[in-house]
Amino acid sequence: MPELPEVETIRSQLEPHVLGRTFSHIKITDTRPLQNLKVEEFCTRIIGRKITGLGRRGKYLIFNLSGGLNLVVHLRMTGALLWNPRGQEPFTRLEFSFEEGSRLVYTDVRRFGTMYLTRDAEKITARLGAEPLSNRFTPASLAKIFSSRSTPVKTALLNQRLIAGIGNMYADEALWAARIHPLRPASSLSKEEITRLHHAVRSVLEKAIKNKGASVRNYRGADGAAGRAHTEFAVAHRLGQRCPRCGTPVARIVVGQRGTYYCPKCQTSDNIFKKVSR
Repeated sequence: MPELPEVETIRSQLEPHVLGRTFSHIKITDTRPLQNLKVEEFCTRIIGRKITGLGRRGKYLIFNLSGGLNLVVHLRMTGALLWNPRGQEPFTRLEFSFEEGSRLVYTDVRRFGTMYLTRDAEKITARLGAEPLSNRFTPASLAKIFSSRSTPVKTALLNQRLIAGIGNMYADEALWAARIHPLRPASSLSKEEITRLHHAVRSVLEKAIKNKGASVRNYRGADGAAGRAHTEFAVAHRLGQRCPRCGTPVARIVVGQRGTYYCPKCQTSDNIFKKVSR
């Protein structure tokens, strides 16, 4: 599913195109994404409004509209927002048209994506945890988040109420970079390990954004192009391939019902359940 780097890529690609544009028409072929409004009300409240800003919170895109309204979009597993695609896109669910003729097309193969209209976007995103690329996300704040968590560190990284935006593949990459086994209890990490993991999380996400996200399956940016981040993964989705650091074949286990890739040598399983004093 689109994770923080993919959603941030879409946001940055769309922003220069959509800012200042006014909605003129909305074509809806599937009402399932609409979470809190009927079709008529959804269209009536959006048409004629101008896009004044475009933000991101975790995996949510937030379109700020004139008059204090917000269109909040979560792409879920297979959602995509495409700017002026050529021809008719398969699995199109909504199509937003603007006054000058441009289009923003929402497609979704599995139909899990959601859209909300609200005057308070924070009502939708209130339960999200820390933004891992913000200045407030520090080694100290990460240590505090993990301090009372006995769950595996991989599970803690995926908990959106603790840290917003990190998904399965980027958690695997960050833990590999920090040399931490995914089953280590989060609260057992030493101060040094916390610092390494903090740096790894930010580095992995920033690198993925630079590479315009990862197209492991069907992710596309707003321009319709695939991302390149997956081509530089060290362990995620690389079962049996050689660890780029030590040459050991990448292994796969299940952590919290999620497929998890790691290096058995670099991320040793020794003392997984041993508490480490900070």
